[in-house]
Amino acid sequence: MSKSVLTESGEPELFGHPKGLFYLFFAELWERFSFYGMRALLTLYMVQEIFKALVDKDAATAVVYASYGSLVYASTVIGGQVSDKIFGMRSSIFLGGILMSIGHFVLAIENNMAFFLALAFIVVGNGFFKPNISTFVGSLYKDGDVRKDSGFTIFYMGINIGGFVAPLLCGWLAIEYGWHYGFGLAGVGMLTGLIFFWSGIKNNVFGEKGLPPNIEVYEKKVLGIPQKTLIPIISVLAVPLIAYVLSQYKSILGDETIVSIIFKVIGVAILIYLIRIMMKATLEERKKLIMAVLITFFMTLFWGFHELSGSVITLFASRNVDLTFINASQTNALNSMFIILLAIPISLLWAYLSKRNLNPRTPYKFGLGLVLAGASFYILALSAGSANENGMVPFAYLFIMYFVISIGELFMSPVGLSKITDLSPKRIVAFMMGIWFLSSAYAFQIVGFISKQLAVESTDVNVGGLQTLSIYTDGFGLIAKYALGAGLVVLLFSPLMKKLMGNVH
Repeated sequence: MSKSVLTESGEPELFGHPKGLFYLFFAELWERFSFYGMRALLTLYMVQEIFKALVDKDAATAVVYASYGSLVYASTVIGGQVSDKIFGMRSSIFLGGILMSIGHFVLAIENNMAFFLALAFIVVGNGFFKPNISTFVGSLYKDGDVRKDSGFTIFYMGINIGGFVAPLLCGWLAIEYGWHYGFGLAGVGMLTGLIFFWSGIKNNVFGEKGLPPNIEVYEKKVLGIPQKTLIPIISVLAVPLIAYVLSQYKSILGDETIVSIIFKVIGVAILIYLIRIMMKATLEERKKLIMAVLITFFMTLFWGFHELSGSVITLFASRNVDLTFINASQTNALNSMFIILLAIPISLLWAYLSKRNLNPRTPYKFGLGLVLAGASFYILALSAGSANENGMVPFAYLFIMYFVISIGELFMSPVGLSKITDLSPKRIVAFMMGIWFLSSAYAFQIVGFISKQLAVESTDVNVGGLQTLSIYTDGFGLIAKYALGAGLVVLLFSPLMKKLMGNVH
């Protein structure tokens, strides 16, 4: 194994990168292990345990899953702001990791009230952990450091390793020994991640990075309590409120829930603010801002289709896919497996095309990504033609579907974030980054809407057969049409979008 060395600036290095990268790599790997391990079980657990007595258990599950996903990603905007202004990255990562660990272990308690409290702990904890550990990686490199891109590639590989292994192990434990063993293992994963992060601090591999931005603000008292203590108190006090909101899965206004109403209000406020910004911007800034908004919208659509993997597609796998070597929750590992296998070949493809001036501009990549998402769901829709008399389809359809949508993800996700920073005026980059994070939150609102439309109404835990298959495959066919249509529209208008982007590739 390569030994750690010191750079000219005195910072420890390993394999040509800051040594701290590898501590963050393992911290994020285990955090993602806990997150994706729990997510793989969540929909099946709600359908088979939490809501098993309800006729509309699928619909209730869809609402809670969508609300949880939306709040998990929306919380990162708040957590990022608190870290930037008061808490610093180190304290934020610790606080987030502890809250998430508590959430995973509370999930191991067989009680409906504990279930919603657990989700709320994870929502709050993720808000502090997720945005800060990614930012921490960037802080290890100086501006212009050519190693930065490869450093992030290594870091994101850790995310996908965790996302691949977790559903396999947690899914196996849940089936063999009980749901709560699977959830418990996810909690162990989160604690393991925190231990890696703590050992990095103890070994001083981060230097002075990640400390509170202003120690006076950090120590400042509000209501007689230092902010460094007040923030954890407020975070814990927010948990019961969020748990209550998550538990309100029944509609209160037409077909709207509390969470969907909240996100509609936020969406309108963001739109009004964006219009005000564009009115004050120069013509060139306005063009790029319009493109930044469009990219965010396209990415929201893609994630809305992609994140069905944790809800409807998992139920489809459980009820209508002939699984032999793996169970339904373990199918969640397929996406991460393909990302690991395909990330390097596709990045090499872009490099090869760039040398020949053939690398597609961002709008074309986004259009192709949406087309591939549509094609993946069309594959699932076609599976009905190969069903047996019990309504079970070959696993090959699901396998190929994940292969195709994973390619689409690699066409879109890696380039989207960097393009937001390139297209946004410097004075509002942070605001636009916040909107980018919120796009994943809104994607889960799409997930909730689609999942409710494909809900199977029954109190039978082992729902399946040709009738259930028809509901799913008809729905997948419609999703395919919408995704393909969106992708073709993007491709059609890509020449115009290129002009809006100017010199941004």
